[in-house]
Amino acid sequence: MPQVAVCEVTECAYNEDSACHALAITVGDSTRARCDTFFVHPSKGGDASAVGRVGACHMAGCLHNVGLECQAPGITVAALQDAADCLTYTAR
Repeated sequence: MPQVAVCEVTECAYNEDSACHALAITVGDSTRARCDTFFVHPSKGGDASAVGRVGACHMAGCLHNVGLECQAPGITVAALQDAADCLTYTAR
């Protein structure tokens, strides 16, 4: 599972110091490469000793997607418009 190399969405409950600490995130809803694990909460969550990874990717049209699994070496997540999006998404 590829690492979430950088997460710039500081308001996410799983983000601490630009690092994702969710054990596994899900990317995409088949139309947009958003981090579906993005969650705002007053306290931080996840495993502080772990680096987040991509558990599933629903973006079948992404160059890095094989069998709905991400094969990129790592991804970057950032706030775009109203959501946390995977900036590593590359259309085939």
